[in-house]
Amino acid sequence: MIIPGFRFAAAMAGIKKPGVWDLALMAADAPVAAAGVYTSNRVKAAPVLICRQRLRSGRAQAILVNAGNANACAGEVGLAAARETTGLAAELLGISGGLVLPASTGVIGQVLPVAKIKAALPDLVANLKPEGLPDAARAIMTTDTRPKMAHFQGKLHGQAYNLAGIAKGAGMIHPDMATLLVFIFTDAAATPAVLKTLLRQSLPVSFNRITVDGDTSTNDTVLFLASGKAGNPRIAHEGPEMAALGAALNQVMGDLARQVVADGEGARHFFRVEVKGAATAAAARKAAMTVALSPLVKTAMAGEDVNWGRIMAALGRSGARFDPERVDIAYGEAQVVQNGLGLGAAAEARAQEVLKAGPFTLAIDLHHGDFADYYETCDYTEEYIHINASYRS
Repeated sequence: MIIPGFRFAAAMAGIKKPGVWDLALMAADAPVAAAGVYTSNRVKAAPVLICRQRLRSGRAQAILVNAGNANACAGEVGLAAARETTGLAAELLGISGGLVLPASTGVIGQVLPVAKIKAALPDLVANLKPEGLPDAARAIMTTDTRPKMAHFQGKLHGQAYNLAGIAKGAGMIHPDMATLLVFIFTDAAATPAVLKTLLRQSLPVSFNRITVDGDTSTNDTVLFLASGKAGNPRIAHEGPEMAALGAALNQVMGDLARQVVADGEGARHFFRVEVKGAATAAAARKAAMTVALSPLVKTAMAGEDVNWGRIMAALGRSGARFDPERVDIAYGEAQVVQNGLGLGAAAEARAQEVLKAGPFTLAIDLHHGDFADYYETCDYTEEYIHINASYRS
C-alpha cells in the first residue's frame, strides 16, 4: 500500500508501555494540499487546537501521532508539549514547524511525556519509508484490537492514482465524530478547498453514521492530504473528476468506519439499522440512531436474543412520528414483526440464526412516509464494561 509522495514510520516510545507501538510519523516529500475536520466536543485537546490553527493555510508536510496519552485538559503545558514535539520533528525533517500537524489519543488529563517522544523521534525519522503505512496504523491504536486500513485505485483524466487511509477507534464512538483519528492520503492533485469539501461531504455517509456507545471525544481528527504525484490536472472545481475523487473517498472512509464499529470495544455482533417509511428525514435519522444506540437493543444482540420489543420501545421514544400498529421489523430476510405484532417463535428462531451468522441488517419499516436512513453499530458485551472500568489501570 504505497502512496507516491508519502513515507511512514512507527516507533515504540514507551508512552503506553514498553514494547508497544505508540508513536507514528507520516511525512510528505514536500508541502502538500491538506484539509481537516475535528471533534464537535466543546472540550478540545491541545493537538486539535494546534492542528486546526496550522491547517488554515491548507498546506502540511507531516503528521506526528501518539497513542496512550490524549494530551487533553492539560492547559498551557499540553499546548507547549505539542509544539515542542512537532518542532523537533520539523527540525529533524528539515521543514517548517508550522507544517507538522499533531494528533494524540489515549488517557485524558495526563501530561504528555515529551522526553519519551523526543527520544524516539530521530529513529522514527530515519525509518520513514513508502511502504510503512501498516506500521503507522498499528502505532495509533488504543483499545483497538486490530489496525484499520483501506485502499482505492482509480484513474483521473486517464492518470492512475491511489487513495488510502488508516483509522483508530473502538470506543467513545458516536455521530458528529467520535474517538477517531483518521488519516487519508492520495497522490491525486487537488486544491485544499476541494479536499475540505469532499471531507465534509463524506463524513455524513461514513463516520457520522456509526455509533458504539454514544460518547464523543476531545481528540477527533480526520486529515486528508494530497501529494499530486499522480500527475492529473489539479482538481479545483466541481465536475466529474471531483465527483470521482469524492466517490473514492466515500468508499475508503466508509470501509474504515465499518471497521471501527466491527472492532467496537468487546463487540461480538456488528449490525446495520435501516429505517424506511419515515415521515421526514429527521424522523428517519432519529429512529435509526435511537435503535442503534439503545443499551437494551445492544445487550439483546450480545445475548443473541431476538427481543424485538426492545426495538419497538426504542422507536417509541425516538421522537419519530409513526403508528405502532403499522411497523414491520426484520433481521435480514427474517421478518419478526408485521403491523406491530410478533410473528411467533418460528419467525424468531429464523431471525436468531441470522443474528448468529454474522453481520446483518436490522430492517425497520414505519409505513409513515418516504424517508429512510441508517446507522451502523455493534452490541454491548461484558468486555465493554471491563475495558472501560480499567482503562487507566
